[in-house]
Amino acid sequence: MKSRVLKWIAAGLIAVVLVAGTGLFLFRGALLRCVADEKLAALEQRYNLRIAYRELEMPSLSVIRLEGLTVVPEDHDTLLTLEKAEIDIDLLPLLRKRVSVHQVDVEGMKLSFVKQGNVSNYDFLFRQQTVSEADPGKVESVLAGYDVQVSKILSLVFRLLPENGELRNLSVTARRDLLQTSFYIPELILANSQFASAIQVEEGAVKGEWKVRGTLARSMRLIEGSIASGSTNEKIILPYIRPHYNATVAFDSIAFKLSEKSASATPLTLEGMASVDGLEVYHTALSPDTIDLDKGKLEYTCHVGGNYFELDSVSTVIFNRLDFHPYLRVEKEKKWHYTASIHRSPFPSEDLFASLPKGLFRHVQGIRTSGKLSYDLLLDIDFNHLDSLQFSSDLRGHGFRIESLGGSELTKMNEEFEYTAYENDLPVRTFFIGPSNPNFRPLNRISPLLQMAIMQSEDGGFYYHQGFLPGAIQEALAYDLQVGRFARGGSTITMQLVKNVFLNRHKNIARKLEEALIVWLIENQHLTSKERMYEVYLNLVEWAPLVYGACEASHFYFEKEPSDLTVEEAIFLASIVPKPKHFRSSFNEDAILRDSQGGYFRLIAERLCAKGLLTEEEAAAVRPEITVKGKAREMILYPDSIR
Repeated sequence: MKSRVLKWIAAGLIAVVLVAGTGLFLFRGALLRCVADEKLAALEQRYNLRIAYRELEMPSLSVIRLEGLTVVPEDHDTLLTLEKAEIDIDLLPLLRKRVSVHQVDVEGMKLSFVKQGNVSNYDFLFRQQTVSEADPGKVESVLAGYDVQVSKILSLVFRLLPENGELRNLSVTARRDLLQTSFYIPELILANSQFASAIQVEEGAVKGEWKVRGTLARSMRLIEGSIASGSTNEKIILPYIRPHYNATVAFDSIAFKLSEKSASATPLTLEGMASVDGLEVYHTALSPDTIDLDKGKLEYTCHVGGNYFELDSVSTVIFNRLDFHPYLRVEKEKKWHYTASIHRSPFPSEDLFASLPKGLFRHVQGIRTSGKLSYDLLLDIDFNHLDSLQFSSDLRGHGFRIESLGGSELTKMNEEFEYTAYENDLPVRTFFIGPSNPNFRPLNRISPLLQMAIMQSEDGGFYYHQGFLPGAIQEALAYDLQVGRFARGGSTITMQLVKNVFLNRHKNIARKLEEALIVWLIENQHLTSKERMYEVYLNLVEWAPLVYGACEASHFYFEKEPSDLTVEEAIFLASIVPKPKHFRSSFNEDAILRDSQGGYFRLIAERLCAKGLLTEEEAAAVRPEITVKGKAREMILYPDSIR
């Protein structure tokens, strides 16, 4: 009897389940629309959206068919439209109220990202809801941390992108103000986690086709792929960069790999690789020439926190034959805080010179070396406290020597050479630095007072340092960042010489890097003696418009030889070196030095005394009093008559 009752109960339960299952199956479409409408209404309210669809049905228990979907942020341009899609979802994740797509077939999807000024139709994607501290009953929308933003994007990619499917007529446009970039994918095939497609790219008059292929492995939270040009012998020109940053980035091919180490870990950790072949970069802030990099690769481990990105020092950068492990941290408090460091243990020096990108180091191309080099860099820039800026850069040689200069002219200062002076990037005068120039004066024909006054003003440690003054460079960098332009250079006399003799006048990163390397080579390898460098410097430095060298300056201001200058005249000439075009500002309308010059004269006089060139009595007697003669006097007294 008891057994019969249990059987009836079991049969009844089975019947209930079957009836319920049958009901769910028969009314699955209505239930789906009911649940979808409820969820969409919540999304509309939460993110201030208008979401609509024409048809939503469920042909089977795991297949959803959707047609005529639109997503429009309130008071913004349409973000998404979809003609139709058939989605095969995984049932087990669905029971946990999570959508996981197994296969998808999409037709006619358009994504439009629009930004006008500081307002966009997609910023809601990166916001999260929080309870107001002032009013606990109020929910506020705030910008999520970087880790949350990145995690959301990756979750969407790994959960919603299928491992099998087909996308046809997919269009993505990004419009910022009046500039628009468009991507069109006629067909994207995904089969067994592999994908391949052609992407048509258009930006203004620039059009191109990319070939894309790769792997999407959701279970491993891994995506990797490659992009190459669809046309033979044509490079891919990266969109968005040129119109927004006035720069060009082009390449033959790139490959990438990204995996999320743990979706729940804090901070978020990403690992992967990015490589590029045939990279070309052009921007005037980098170099006046296109920079070529044959091969480059980054193997990275990146940590993402709420307000920072950090490139772990286990990461490796490889370009051509050179490799190193960088550390980089970018943190946002009220303002940005950047920290970067490199430590490279000794490596073959030839690896550096064989790897230098074309367009960055024109004057050292072809140099052959032996021995080893090591390098250390520390850069810490906190825009919240710029006075705390730290900078150090140390390149060291270990048995290093130059075997051949190749086509470089790094020893040109050792003999007479032709020098061209520039103004506003245009040549204004060419003359020889050497005996064939009647205005050339060797050191023994230039007053020791002038030599020391200029040295104490421009670079007091010239004869003792190796071409660099790290403290001065650090101070100059902090000041330049404060004013937002290249205002100070922190340059030594060697650096000024290299800039004028070897390099162009463009203030850009390429010139500063090449300048630093040439200075290091000249000083480290003693390619030119300090005495000869100073002699060259004193014969080409500008002292007034189109007045170059100590001899011309002495005659221009005082109608005498540089060997015959008084201490006051020498100090005055030293004061003009930083501002030769504006020498008249040192005088009043009667060609008398302004009283404001007194402090400078006393300072340099004290330093000349400390160096033994003046007695204490002579230094104390120095006054900002000189008699200007000749052409300089005419330009001061009658500025309007000078053409």
